[in-house]
Amino acid sequence: MSEHRSASTDFGFQQVPWEEKAKRVRGVFDSVAERYDLMNDLMSGGAHRLWKRFALALTGLRRGARALDIAGGTGDLAIGLAQQVGRQGYVVLADINSRMLQIGRDRLLDRGLSGMVDYVQADAQHLPFADGSFDCVTIGFGLRNVTDKAAALASMHRVLKPGGQLLVLEFSQPVAPVLARIYDAYSFGVLPWLGGAIAKDADSYRYLAESIRRHPDQETLLAMMKTAGFEDCRYHNLMAGIVAVHRGYRY
Repeated sequence: MSEHRSASTDFGFQQVPWEEKAKRVRGVFDSVAERYDLMNDLMSGGAHRLWKRFALALTGLRRGARALDIAGGTGDLAIGLAQQVGRQGYVVLADINSRMLQIGRDRLLDRGLSGMVDYVQADAQHLPFADGSFDCVTIGFGLRNVTDKAAALASMHRVLKPGGQLLVLEFSQPVAPVLARIYDAYSFGVLPWLGGAIAKDADSYRYLAESIRRHPDQETLLAMMKTAGFEDCRYHNLMAGIVAVHRGYRY
C-alpha cells in the first residue's frame, strides 16, 4: 500500500482504520445512489455537466478506440466516451459500488448504448484488466474517495496503451482566498442541508464536502501522477480551481 504510513487514514475529517475506508465509502454511495444525479444538478447548478463535457473534449479519442471510465457511477462520462468511439470501439464503465453501477447500466440502456459498453465492478487500486488495454482512462469525482490514490494511479498507468492518456476530473482547491471562504461556507452549510432535504442523508454529503478538503491540491496531484509514471502532465483549473482536470500520458 503505497500511501500506507500508519494504521489509519482519512474518511472526511475523521481518522478510520486503513482497511475500513472502502467499506465506509461504499456505504455513502449506497445511501445516495438513487438521488445522485439530482443532487449533482442541485449542488453545482448543472455545472457538473459542463465540467464533464470539458474533460471529454480532451480525450482525443477516435472511432474504434478503447476507453475505461473508473468510478463511473451513473454513467455521464461513459455515455460521452461511447459516443466518441462509436460501435467500432469499446468502453468499460467500472465502479466499486454495485448500486451505482446498476444505475449507470440502466441509464445507458435508456440511451440505446448498452451494447457498446461493458460493466465491471472493480477497485481502482487493483484494476482487473491486462496491461496496455485502453487508449484513454477517465475518472470523474472518484479519486478522492480512493484509499490508496498512489496505487490507483499506478494501476491506471498500467492499463493504458503506450501513448494513452489519463484524465482526472476532480474537485480541487480554489485559487482565490475570498472564493475559498465562500466555497467553505457553501460546502459545510448548504450541501449537508441539501443532502438532508433531498437525499435524506446529511451525513453523507457532509463527508463528500470534507473529502474534497482532504484531496491533494493541484500541484500535489500533479506530482503524484509523475511519480506513478505519467509524462507530459498538466492540469486545467475550472471555476477558478474549484474543479480541475489533470491529464498525463503513458509513453
